[in-house]
Amino acid sequence: MRGEAYWRALASGTRRGCMDRLLLALLVPLSLPYALLLRLRAWGYRVRLLRTRRLNRPVISVGNLAVGGTGKTPMTALIARYFLATGRRVVVLSRGYGGSHKGRPRIVSDGETLFMSAAEAGDEPYLLARDLPGLMVVVGADRYAAGLLAQLELHPDCFLLDDGFQHLRLHRDLNVLLLDCRNPFGNGWTLPAGLLREPVSAKGRAELIVMTRCGDGEKIPPVAAPGVPHLCAGHHLSGIVPLDGGESRPLSALYGELVLAFAGVAHPDRFFSGLVEAGVELVGSLALPDHAVYDDRTVAGIRRSFRSTGATCLVTTAKDAVKLERHRRQLGKIWVAQLELLLADPGVLEAEVERVFQETGKSQ
Repeated sequence: MRGEAYWRALASGTRRGCMDRLLLALLVPLSLPYALLLRLRAWGYRVRLLRTRRLNRPVISVGNLAVGGTGKTPMTALIARYFLATGRRVVVLSRGYGGSHKGRPRIVSDGETLFMSAAEAGDEPYLLARDLPGLMVVVGADRYAAGLLAQLELHPDCFLLDDGFQHLRLHRDLNVLLLDCRNPFGNGWTLPAGLLREPVSAKGRAELIVMTRCGDGEKIPPVAAPGVPHLCAGHHLSGIVPLDGGESRPLSALYGELVLAFAGVAHPDRFFSGLVEAGVELVGSLALPDHAVYDDRTVAGIRRSFRSTGATCLVTTAKDAVKLERHRRQLGKIWVAQLELLLADPGVLEAEVERVFQETGKSQ
């Protein structure tokens, strides 16, 4: 994890020492051809040298430019809740990263029944399907093929393309781009010298920009192009639930406990600091790699830390919790923190979504 944390600090521009600058100079020549290939790929789709496929229902894409940590899954869940509340049948199309489905299109949930586990479907698709009754979820490396399966079997009114900003093969009717308010483009370089999956110019494809992790009174960087709607969103930990199920409780339920927190997400430090800001007493924190695999060795390491720190309970994220059910007895008392995304002006998003339905003639 130390190597990953160092690279993220370097790529985000927060490390600027002499050795850091030297290493960055060695990585930049690798980023240049990568960025060029991405520009050529995007140009190929724009001039129709590369074919874009179209599904027969509206497609709304949620994605980002930087690697991990902007809140794509909470945003996808928020839009899905809006659709479900308006009576629309919605299918989330996800790559299913980390799942064992081998990239083949498969139905995770038909809105009533879960057909795949987290290990099979991947963390995020399983989490969305489990926590949102009525939401249909399909995984597949080819999101067009996954959409065709959904059209045939599930008959949706619309599609949500999770982490879809770079999946140009599938036509989308609304491109929602998430950018971290505090550091939208990292150090400005594409991988491997920076955090960006594509050059900054790719933001021009966005039709709605959501600045995430905005604090109260925080200055918003001017990243939106003229005429492109944008809004701010904030993340906060809203409560906890037991790993084995039960009612949600406020974070204050942890007051008086000695907490060991662990997380295998893109920015675990944000999770830990969120707990501390809520008044939780952390006696230790374990930052695991993003999409961590909870094998026996990892679980044994958590148990050793639990004993050595004198902790009285464990706290982790919902993304991690879906992979811990078989280790429940080994880990003992464990709480799952609930992350909530709040929009400063939800009307902006709702207006753009409804515009899509009006223009495509699919409004219910």
